[in-house]
Parts: sequence; structure tokens; C-alpha cells
Amino acid sequence: MPTRCFNRLVGAILIAAIAASPSIAAKAKPKPGFGPTLPVAPVAPAIADGAIFQVANGYTPLYEGTRARAVGDPLTIVLVENITSSKTAASKTGRNGGVGLVPPATGPLAFAPPTSLMASGSSNFDGKGNMTQQSVLGGEVSVTIAKLLGNGTALVVGEKRLTLNQGEDWVQVSGIVRLNDIDENNRISSTQVADARIEYSGNGQVARASREGWLQRFFNMLTPF
Repeated sequence: MPTRCFNRLVGAILIAAIAASPSIAAKAKPKPGFGPTLPVAPVAPAIADGAIFQVANGYTPLYEGTRARAVGDPLTIVLVENITSSKTAASKTGRNGGVGLVPPATGPLAFAPPTSLMASGSSNFDGKGNMTQQSVLGGEVSVTIAKLLGNGTALVVGEKRLTLNQGEDWVQVSGIVRLNDIDENNRISSTQVADARIEYSGNGQVARASREGWLQRFFNMLTPF
């Protein structure tokens, strides 16, 4: 019976640990929806209007050049993210109190010594906290225009995947850019991308080595310290 109870306890711990660590059963994968957007083929007019100049036949104004302007056009997002945050908190309190009663010299309480009815107490608290975090991300990711908006902006979506011998890394980017902010080389800084979604992640031996073991994570959830 003790052996059976021990096996049940070990099995319960393993099930709880696996449930608390979904990454054990499922390998980290890139999120879907960041694939390239293909350009829409121009539709030829059913009846020719007889003019030499046709706007539908790939017309591009001279002042725009070859900048990305249509759905499916590629452009490069230059990642220059550098975010630093710092927070400091401090709190200190103190409190002292006391009470004292002198027993009578005669009567039923005459036997009590003068200090037996005295009490005092004090409490002190001194707490400090300091937090500093810095995130730096650099590089370049090519994306495509997924949707043109009506106010001179466009939704861009793209990703870059690197498959190495020790795993796979990927960078996924999406956001809204102003078409006028795109330079002549079809490049734009990530600081000019509104509602930016930038994800850098990976899997493999290196990624697994940087995480705690599943059993250690399980006991970290149970320990009160």
C-alpha cells in the first residue's frame, strides 16, 4: 500500500507539472498570419476607351518613383528598439506605545509588584524596491503591404525565419506606416510604425537551456518563499 500511494503521488506531481508547463508538450512555433501578401493582378478594362494613356496598366507617377505604394509591395523595417524603464519605491513606518498601572499598596492586589501591570509595544517597517529593465532590438525585417487605408497609411505584415543547426529563430512584425515616411530605398524605422507588434522568439536546444526545468517550475509554484 505505501508503494502504491507513493506511485500515485509521483504521478499526480508529473501530471500537474506537465499541465503547468505547456511548452513541454507543444514546441514553440511562429504565429500564423505573417506570410507575404501577393499583389493583386490588374484587371484589364472590358472595352478600350481608345486613349494611349491607361492608368490601370501599371502607372506610377514620376515623383513617387519605385517606392512601395500598392498591396504586395515590399519594404524594409529597420528595428531600432531601445526601451529602458526604471522604478524605485520606499516605505518606512514606526509606532511605539505603552501602558502602565501601579497596583495599590494595600488590599487584595497588594501582593503584585509595581511592574507587573506595565506593558509596552513597538512596531517598525522599512521596505525598499528598485526595478530596472532595458530591452534592445536591432536588425532589419522585410515586410509587404497587406492593406491600404484611406488616409495615406498602410498595414504592413512580415516575418523573417532563421533555421540553424541548433533550432529556429524568427522575427514577426506588423503595424501601420505612413506611405510618405517610406524613403527612396523603401526603408522605414520601426519607431515610425504605429500599433507595432514585434515578436522575437525561437526554439531548439539553446532556447530550452535558458529555461528552468519543468520540475523546478512546479515546485516554485508551490513554495511560499
